[in-house]
Amino acid sequence: MNLKSLNKYDTTLFYRLYRLTVKRDCRSIIWLSKTGDGYLYFVIGMLLWAFEPEHGELFLYTALMAYALELPVYVLLKKMFKRPRPCDFLLNLTAHVTPSDKFSLPSGHTAAAWLMASIIAHYYPSFAIIAYSWAALIGLSRILLGVHYPSDVLAGGALGITIASLSLAILG
Repeated sequence: MNLKSLNKYDTTLFYRLYRLTVKRDCRSIIWLSKTGDGYLYFVIGMLLWAFEPEHGELFLYTALMAYALELPVYVLLKKMFKRPRPCDFLLNLTAHVTPSDKFSLPSGHTAAAWLMASIIAHYYPSFAIIAYSWAALIGLSRILLGVHYPSDVLAGGALGITIASLSLAILG
């Protein structure tokens, strides 16, 4: 399969998913997406650091290091690929939210969500299914809101898992 075929499949899948939200109330999807803005990660880390003596401190340090590594890589990839967002590139399409920047590859929300889910799963395995499900829903929400293609979400997930694994190998 060549790059043109992959791009066509990516765009077709995007349209199929995005179409589910046309003329619908997207407040719950927007809320879900906002849980991936970063504030929740900070709250989780601080609460675990303060109240969970077994792994809380190491969890916080691992997460802080992971985000310190992930953010510059994410910015570099965005600037390198310069892929326009579907809401800016495709005709007759309006995003349900205003994106924070103009490029879509990789999805930063998805990268951060999978990074956090991976670290949660490592230190608190009983929460793995919840954490990974939530991360997958964050990625899906970005497509449904019209700001990312499916491949952006897959790339974001891969970035998050990779950086989390690297951070866990160093500190975990």
